[in-house]
Amino acid sequence: MDINKQKPQVSRRNFLASAAAAAVLPSFLMNTIASAKIPGRKLRHASIGVGGMGAHDLGNFKSHPDVEIVAICDVDSDILKTAAAGIPGVRTYTDWRELLKNEIKNIDSVNVTVPDHTHFSVAYQAIKAGKHVYCQKPMCHDVAEVRSLTNIAIKKGVITQLGTQVASTACDRTAVQLIKNGTIGKIKHAYLCSNRPGAIADYRLVGPRPAETQEPPATLNWDLWIGSAPVRPYAPGIYHPAKWRAWQDFGTGWSGDIGCHIFDAVWKGLGLKAPISVIAEVQQSWKDSSERRGDTWPQGDHMTWIFPGNSYTESDKLTLEWFDGEIYPPQEVRALYSLENYPGECAMLIGTEGALLIPHGGEMPVLLPESKFKDTAFKKLESRNHYHHFVDACLGGEKTESHFAQSGPMTEAILLGTVAIRVPNQLLQWDAANMKFPNYPEANKFLRRKYRKGWEIKGEF
Repeated sequence: MDINKQKPQVSRRNFLASAAAAAVLPSFLMNTIASAKIPGRKLRHASIGVGGMGAHDLGNFKSHPDVEIVAICDVDSDILKTAAAGIPGVRTYTDWRELLKNEIKNIDSVNVTVPDHTHFSVAYQAIKAGKHVYCQKPMCHDVAEVRSLTNIAIKKGVITQLGTQVASTACDRTAVQLIKNGTIGKIKHAYLCSNRPGAIADYRLVGPRPAETQEPPATLNWDLWIGSAPVRPYAPGIYHPAKWRAWQDFGTGWSGDIGCHIFDAVWKGLGLKAPISVIAEVQQSWKDSSERRGDTWPQGDHMTWIFPGNSYTESDKLTLEWFDGEIYPPQEVRALYSLENYPGECAMLIGTEGALLIPHGGEMPVLLPESKFKDTAFKKLESRNHYHHFVDACLGGEKTESHFAQSGPMTEAILLGTVAIRVPNQLLQWDAANMKFPNYPEANKFLRRKYRKGWEIKGEF
């Protein structure tokens, strides 16, 4: 079966059927690379979301000599004005739907750098129109959205890239090679963690939802910012511009955000498929603060996935654990790295012949124990610009580092962890083909949210 030749499916039944095919054939998906290329001219690009991380993304696309920024969009007119000042002649929009409608014949690609709850709506419509898409992580807010977006990207044959910039660093690229080469033998266990105290203010909210609200500033179109999510009254400093990540309505928590970075090299190196099960423990409060709100992500998480084993693993199952907040990997695991303090953000793979530490944003992975591997030589791959690699692929270059056929199934697995967070201490057995939890149907409602009226994506849900 050639997924690229399938016609888009519109019914829920057919959507689930095509989703099942994607779930059970990850190796096929990973070899089905987008092929719609436009060699011989500049890439005509539109940036949707140009404040905060959007400004960073826009800057990277602007810096490529073969990119022409045709249009930009942001719900905040002040942010839009600032971004436009550096791009003579660029056309500006407040509503991304208007941008796609008016510029559909003038652009080849878009980057989607908006809050998580809007990723799918923008990226799906752009890909449906045949445009190449660079989307910030996580790919979508919900598991069902990820499955749908992965499928349509493959069917349309467009170039895609998830915003896992660290995947293009020398450290992560080299780590993938070390895993695949069997440098530490067969993998027995994986420990991933992300503990960044400086992010507590934006991700670890406490106390009740604010009682006092006010009119949004005149420069901010609050209705467009809410988009497909439930309507929430504007409250200064509570959602926009950064704290939305902590709210289940809008973000995917710390694991959904940074998890995409730290999972990446492990996922690719081991060639993982959809998990068999997932379970989560949560830290309900932060130090002496009150109990967390029921509609925000918790203060800390410990999630455990069981994945099917393969030729890279010691057995027919692999256990992978994630830790964040004030929850850390076991001391005996941290003690394996004796050069300095255990990195707050990293992946540690335990193999039959040693261990591999992959520091998030580090210079190089570390083989452990140091005494055993001190004389071990290995090829060190170079870093490359994640954004420019996407542009080059659109212009006829090699496939992207984090194309959706590969990063889609990974994002699904990560977001299954956010579902487990909502039903803590409950083992969830995952039926990837049918996209459901057969042993605990109550959790299925968290796989797909109900969109706000008027913001539905027709033909998908």
